[in-house]
Amino acid sequence: MSFQETSLGPNKGRLGASQALLDQEEAEDQQLLEPEAWRTYMQRRSALREFLASELSVHLLKRHHARLQLLRKCSYHIEVLPKHLALGDQNPLVLPSALFQLIDPCKFQRMKKVGTAQAKIQLLLLADLLEQLDSGRAELDALLESPNPRPFLAGWEPVTRRLADLSAIMDSFLVMMVPGRLHIKHRLVSDVGATKVPHIRLMLSTKMPVVFDRKESVAHEDWASLRWFVTVQPAAPEQFELRFRLLDPRTQQESTQCGVVPVAACAFIVRSLLPNRSYKFTIKRAESYTLVYEPWRDSLTLQTKLGLPSGLPPASSSPVCP
Repeated sequence: MSFQETSLGPNKGRLGASQALLDQEEAEDQQLLEPEAWRTYMQRRSALREFLASELSVHLLKRHHARLQLLRKCSYHIEVLPKHLALGDQNPLVLPSALFQLIDPCKFQRMKKVGTAQAKIQLLLLADLLEQLDSGRAELDALLESPNPRPFLAGWEPVTRRLADLSAIMDSFLVMMVPGRLHIKHRLVSDVGATKVPHIRLMLSTKMPVVFDRKESVAHEDWASLRWFVTVQPAAPEQFELRFRLLDPRTQQESTQCGVVPVAACAFIVRSLLPNRSYKFTIKRAESYTLVYEPWRDSLTLQTKLGLPSGLPPASSSPVCP
C-alpha cells in the first residue's frame, strides 16, 4: 500500500523516488511479518492516515491559525443580556439599554477588568492549544514515516491514547474560539423598590477588526483620502477614531503635524499636509462603555506627492480635518 503524495513542479521526480523507496520498504516489511500481523499493521497505518487527513489535516490547522490571527485583531466587549424569562413575561426592563441604567457603575467597571483578563487568557490558551495540535501532527507524521512497525503492533495502545488526547484538544480549541460567559460573583443590579428586576448575564463578545482599504486610501500633494471597512457590518452605525502624524519631523513646527479625529463614517480627508513627506495613519473604534480589550489597531503609512498643491477635493465630499 503506497503513500499519497502531491507533486509540486521540480519536486515531482524527488517525490517519485521517495515513493518508490517507501514501496520497497513496505515490501521488505511484509516479508518479515506474518500475514495476520501485516494486515494489522496496514490497518493501523491506514487509520492513522485517515485521522491525519480528517481530524488534523494541514489545511485545517492553517485555517485555525488564520482564525486565531483574526481573533487577535478583534475588539472584545461585554454584552449585557437578561436571563431566560418565562413565556409571556412583558417586563420592559429586559432590554439591555434599560439594564445598563440599573447596573452599579463601579461593579460594572470591575467586571470589565474581569472581561479584559478573560479575553487575554482565552487568546493565550488558544495559542497553546494550537501549538499542541501542531506538535501532535508533527509527531504522528514522524510515526507514519518511520519504517519501524513496532508502534503499530506492540505499542498501538499509546498511539490510540495520543489520538484521543489530540481529539480532545481540538474540541477544547473549537469551544474556546467562541467568547464565553463572564462569571458574576455578586449581583450587579440591586432591587429597586417593588419593581421586578430580572437577573442578568454578561457575555464576552467580539467585533471584527477595522481595516484600512489600501486600494482606496491615497495621498496627494498636501492631502490624503482615507477609507476603511469592517468585514462584518454592524447593525448600528459605529464611531471611529482616526490618528495621524508626520514621520520624522524636522522642525518644532513640523512636530505639530499630528492629530486625533473622531469620525462617524468610513471615510475621511486629511488636509494641510506637507508635500513629499511620510505620514502614519491609525484607525480604530471609538472608546465605548462596553469595550474591555482591543489588542490591535490597523495602521497605514502614505507618502504625499512632490509638487505644488493642485486638484483639492470638494469640501462637501467628506469631513475635513480642522
